[in-house]
Amino acid sequence: MKSDKKRKKKHYIIKQIKQQQIQDLKRAAKYRREFLGNVSHELKTPIFNIQGYVHTLLDGALNDDNVNIKYLQRTSKSIDRLIAIIDDLDSISRLESDELKLEKTSWDILELMSEIFETFEVKTKKKNIELILPKRKRSIMVYADRNQISQVLYNLVSNAIKYGREGGFVKGIIKNNETNIILTIQDDGIGIEKQNIPRLFERFYRVDKGRSREEGGTGLGLAIVKHILEVHEEQISVESTKNTGTKFSFSIKKTIINE
Repeated sequence: MKSDKKRKKKHYIIKQIKQQQIQDLKRAAKYRREFLGNVSHELKTPIFNIQGYVHTLLDGALNDDNVNIKYLQRTSKSIDRLIAIIDDLDSISRLESDELKLEKTSWDILELMSEIFETFEVKTKKKNIELILPKRKRSIMVYADRNQISQVLYNLVSNAIKYGREGGFVKGIIKNNETNIILTIQDDGIGIEKQNIPRLFERFYRVDKGRSREEGGTGLGLAIVKHILEVHEEQISVESTKNTGTKFSFSIKKTIINE
């Protein structure tokens, strides 16, 4: 009697495991289909643009001084977008295949944050966005791959500006813990609806597809951010309220705080 119950229980557990495996395979297959569809769509847009501009130029517009430079500039812009997508896909591929080897050193996170903010001065002036750095005179030393964390910060600040409101702000916040620092990039922009937050770090996922493409994003920035931080054995969190703003926060191991 007891052996029958054990067998039934064992069969039930095996059945549950198999059902879970089937569900996992279905989800993985669906994810692959969505990803391939998204890649195809993202690549087609600049390719078709380039094709249209080149054919127009070859059909006679090349000799028209009123449009030839304009069409060549548009072609160049589409090529830049195509290269950006391919570069981001290459980054994702290397991150997922464990090919990325971190070069961890000790460096000042405040200095890096200042450098990143400076690169966006022209963009922020156009939207009248104020960039606010942490008010600290002392260095805050962290132990991480500087180039990779630079990419994380660049992507987060770029997003904050992209979805920030005119006349608003983008703020860098640093909090000290015993063994690490918590770094936050905050904006007072359009925010993100609650149901979209769990999917933010998926490749090519866009909350506002039309606006994102107009702004020139590849849809891979946050996926790259997540992977870089995972390689560092760190995580990223998001707090956002629609029409109020967004905060992205992540931690880095710290080394020495200079006195």
